[in-house]
Amino acid sequence: MDHQESLSKGFGQALSHLIGWTYFLAWSASFYPQALLNWRRKSVQGLSMDFIHLNVLGFLCYSIYNLAFFYSSEVQEEYKRRNDGQENLVRANDVFFAVHALILSTFTLAQTWIYKRDPTQKVSWPTRIFIASAALLSLFLVGQASLGVGHRREWIDVLYFLSYVKLSISFIKYCPQVYINWKAKSTVGWSIHNILLDLTGGVLSTAQLILDASLSEDWSGITGDLVKFGLGMLSIAFDLVFILQHYVLYRDRTDHYAATRTALADNKNSEERERLLTQGNRSYNTQSDLESGSGARLN
Repeated sequence: MDHQESLSKGFGQALSHLIGWTYFLAWSASFYPQALLNWRRKSVQGLSMDFIHLNVLGFLCYSIYNLAFFYSSEVQEEYKRRNDGQENLVRANDVFFAVHALILSTFTLAQTWIYKRDPTQKVSWPTRIFIASAALLSLFLVGQASLGVGHRREWIDVLYFLSYVKLSISFIKYCPQVYINWKAKSTVGWSIHNILLDLTGGVLSTAQLILDASLSEDWSGITGDLVKFGLGMLSIAFDLVFILQHYVLYRDRTDHYAATRTALADNKNSEERERLLTQGNRSYNTQSDLESGSGARLN
């Protein structure tokens, strides 16, 4: 019986690793379609600036959280003291995903500084206030943990706060994009391939967490890694909303932003041609006047 249980547990662990790296590939790949779409269109029109900036902050928090839980022996010991000696469920694929996501999110943010966007595409004041507040509170908690004050604040408390920031962002960041799609009655500028890969990653990430908790016979591991569980569930929920918008509600794929850019370019070219023709006529008239004046003096 013990041998059978050992084999079953070994298989479960192998399956967990397979699911984990598959979710890593799916979630990591989900960042490329949007970056490629921006590059192909040479535009970020139709993309929420709130989403982009919140994404970078969220994955910065998530990267710090996973790196600390995976590499810091101090944080690991703090977790054990609070969870009856149990190990945390952060895996290597969680670390690689978070860091990769931070790099790609930052790259997409950089694209918004380069490519065409509407004058109205700006970071909203509520988002600016949220980012500033999260940064200030994080620094405050880091100070408390460093000095050992504030009801014996530990580093794990700082990490849990960062995880709550990430969870909040995972909910908040999608809302502006849902609104933009609804207002435009279109999903142009927002990559559906990103969403399909994100949905796959969300399902697999949640499945790995549940499987690991089952194998360790410690369901508190889910609440101990609430950010991973919440991230997976929120991703699934919003991905289903975007799929509904793209395939059911707003199936018109006409890029009205491109049409506007073309019209503006044509208008600009027309104005340039008119300006050149006007200058040419003025030069011709001036030359003619000079020749007429020379002829009159000769006579």
